[in-house]
Formats: sequence, structure tokens, C-alpha cells
Amino acid sequence: MRTLLLPALLALSLPALATDYAQAPGSTLAFAGKYQGDVFVGRFPGFSTRLSFDPQQLEAARLEVDIPLATATTRNADYDGELRGVSFFDAAKFPRARFVATKFRALGGNRYAADGTLSLRGIDKPVTLTFEWTPGANPVLSGRATVQRLAFGVGGGQWADTTLIPDAIAVSTRVVLTPAK
Repeated sequence: MRTLLLPALLALSLPALATDYAQAPGSTLAFAGKYQGDVFVGRFPGFSTRLSFDPQQLEAARLEVDIPLATATTRNADYDGELRGVSFFDAAKFPRARFVATKFRALGGNRYAADGTLSLRGIDKPVTLTFEWTPGANPVLSGRATVQRLAFGVGGGQWADTTLIPDAIAVSTRVVLTPAK
């Protein structure tokens, strides 16, 4: 009896481990806003995601997203040059943004919130990503967040005028995942 009890107690004392995932092809990270009332949409095609996640073990979850800012594109050369320049992302000085979440909450069904920190232009601020989790052999995380661009110094000078570009920028992602090796 004693030999059976010890392994059972050890198993209970081990920390919960989430499944590790890496980003697979077909994933997207996009942003949208308005410029003088007209909607613009952009993407970060060079982003990468690492996720440790199990809906039954949220305390062990972790999300890391690396965003190379020089890859930002709206497919409009005028917008893209300004976007990557000093007034917005200043990609030469701040080449990467990073989002790291270590606190996850269940919102009901297959919906969750990942509370984390966005590091952008040398500024760290809290951001919450709400997402839907679609399990399977290649699970999918589909999420949304709102980023207050001025809190990160994005759109300085004349671009700080929120009648030209609102402060709130919508961010959306669809990350196809594969078990990490």
C-alpha cells in the first residue's frame, strides 16, 4: 500500500503543465483603425507565437507574441512608410513589439481572456486579448484586443490628433497552432 501511495502523492504535488504550441502557417495578426473617417487595415506578416495552454490548467498558461515592426503593411506605400517611420512605430529604433500573457481567465464556453503586457516603442502597458479556442490536432486561437496607440507614443506630433486617427486601434489574430517540438 505504501509503495502505491507515494507515487500518487508525488503526482499530485507536481505543477500543472500546459501543452506547448508553436505558430503554424496560415496565421494572421492584423490591426485596423480610421484615418480621416476612412477605415484602414494592416498586417504584421512576420509575427511569431508561442503558446502553453490547456483549458483545464489555465494557471500554467503562457502566451508570447513577437512582432517585427518593419513588417507592418497596409499595402499602401504612403501609409506603410509613415507607419514604420519615427512618428508611428519607429521601426529603426524599436524593431520589435512583444506581447506576453501569463494570466488567463475562462469567459465561458471556449472563450478566454489572456491578460498580459504589450511592449511597444520601449513602453510596457497592460493589454487583454480575448479569444476563442478551437481544439484539435492543429488548434486555433482567434482573438481580439484594443490598443490605445497614444499610450505607446504611436502617432506623435500632428498624428496625435484623434480627429485624424482615433486613439483606439483594433487588433485581431487568428493563430493556427501545432504542438511544439
